[in-house]
Amino acid sequence: MRFAGLHKNSFIDYPGKVSCVLFLSGCNFNCPYCHNPVLVNAKTEADSCFLTQDSVYEFLKNRKGFLDSVVISGGEPTLHDELPELCESIKNMGYPVKLDTNGSRPARIKELISKNLVDYIAMDIKTDPFRYSPLIKKGCNPDDILSSIQMIMASGLSYEFRTTCIKPLVDDEIVANLCQNVIQGADLYALQRFRNSEVLHPEFFEKNSSIYAESDLIHLKALADPWVQKCIVR
Repeated sequence: MRFAGLHKNSFIDYPGKVSCVLFLSGCNFNCPYCHNPVLVNAKTEADSCFLTQDSVYEFLKNRKGFLDSVVISGGEPTLHDELPELCESIKNMGYPVKLDTNGSRPARIKELISKNLVDYIAMDIKTDPFRYSPLIKKGCNPDDILSSIQMIMASGLSYEFRTTCIKPLVDDEIVANLCQNVIQGADLYALQRFRNSEVLHPEFFEKNSSIYAESDLIHLKALADPWVQKCIVR
């Protein structure tokens, strides 16, 4: 396996732990606000700065005692067939593993959970699962998203769901529906601020007033609060 990037130190990506973040390239979604467009589009070594598996493992071995966790992000990590092997190797080094995922491949998530290869899962919920098509992915099957959500909530693992708040993908109705009918009782739901820089489809934002004011985010949080264990604005 080759890696498209490595963030050597993070105090925010794995709650309560010092982590590094491994980035895997390639994604099956087309989110207009994606802030990792290089990872989404990278298909060859010429497209991105790839790291070898050996160099990553050597880094992790040398950082024992400084790092206490590893985050696997993307792109979309579950697209890689080698992901279970990667998680197992990292776990065998003594590191807890956090997975960032869009939830589009529930079978791969089920495999990772059943084999105890992940310790924390952060799943992005882009909007109402029935509204993913066409802006997130044409022909997206909402059952895949819903299945991943249910599986994660029942897993017994630490987890969070997170939604980047941009218009028209997110509004009062969508947040209320998600919290009442899809993730009710979830441990943690993060409403994320949109950062309009280096996005995948800047043209989408040229004609759309997409940014929520801070007061609007607090309002969305108030809608979510009664239905989940904890909601934060990030």
